[in-house]
Amino acid sequence: MENGRYVLRTKALTAAQEVVRCSLPRTLMNKPDKVKGIRVTIGATHYFHARAHKHVLIPSVAKVSVSGFEGQKKRMAGKYELCVCTMVWNQASAIREWIMYHSWLGVERWFIYDNNSDDGIDEVIQELDLENYNVTRHVWPWIKTQEAGFSHCALRARAECEWVSFMDVDEYFYFPYSPPRHQRFRKSSYAGQNSLRALVANFSSASRTIAEIRTTCHSFGPSGLNSPPSQGVTVGYTCRLQSPERHKSIVRPDALDTTLLNVVHHFHIKKGFRYINLPQSTAIINHYKYQVWEVFRAKFYRRVATYVADWQENQNEGSRDRAPGLGTEAIEPPDWPQRFCEVWDTGLRDCVLSNLVDLSTGLLPWERHSALSD
Repeated sequence: MENGRYVLRTKALTAAQEVVRCSLPRTLMNKPDKVKGIRVTIGATHYFHARAHKHVLIPSVAKVSVSGFEGQKKRMAGKYELCVCTMVWNQASAIREWIMYHSWLGVERWFIYDNNSDDGIDEVIQELDLENYNVTRHVWPWIKTQEAGFSHCALRARAECEWVSFMDVDEYFYFPYSPPRHQRFRKSSYAGQNSLRALVANFSSASRTIAEIRTTCHSFGPSGLNSPPSQGVTVGYTCRLQSPERHKSIVRPDALDTTLLNVVHHFHIKKGFRYINLPQSTAIINHYKYQVWEVFRAKFYRRVATYVADWQENQNEGSRDRAPGLGTEAIEPPDWPQRFCEVWDTGLRDCVLSNLVDLSTGLLPWERHSALSD
């Protein structure tokens, strides 16, 4: 570690997915005020063959931080029960609805990792924070490093949050109607305000061995629309595929494996801990994956996950990350508005319209802001 005046060495503890974790030198542990700003360089041995090798230094943008010291005041005030971390690129038009809706479900803290957006999302985040949504933006300029970004966020959130959800801005938690006999994880049959926070709080008190809550995703299509729905995705998109695709996770940051290894959808967790799959009768995620072409075509330009090829590249064309049948060119199929529509599902739309509409104006929270801006 170098700050221009002296060099300290310390051993690397783990290395995975471009994330190297090192122990803090003992000489610095008792002087946390002197730690900030010290740069980290990674030393590695490069082997040419069995008898020839060279020790090389790899520059890094990392700086030393003492997470326990920096988070001490936050822990004394008590941790948030539920936080969310996401990585975005040009999602200014979508993030307001997503944050407002999930805040109603009980999310208390937001970590937004901005991967080179140029659509004014920083101003939207500032506005949301001024409106007391407790949102912070973290600039993350490195291309195709979503997993590393999520590892960074998991460490950052550990001092503040009991649980952290890792999800995208087109993914929305939804609590379907649950008859009393299926209410294993819920206290009421209908979802209401703070339902998601109440759900994770139940796991906090019921079992300390559960470190990850996995929720199934349903993928929605354009639902016959040709332009973005004026009331937002939760109201506008109501037709989806029959079978679920993948899952997303809410994790305890304290219980994650020391490598922080993750595959976007879930993390590796420490020995002695386990994950649980939520029944679809308890909660699901509506993934508004295949939106109107005007919105969807942006996915062709860049994918943020490390191991996912950009859609313009002739690689992994059978991957579930891609849209079936589109190939590598952003050309709208004539029947796009009707695609990916096997089941009409208005559950979340009905929930939103029943609970979040302003009775005096008839507007949803994210619509009210647009009306004021106009």
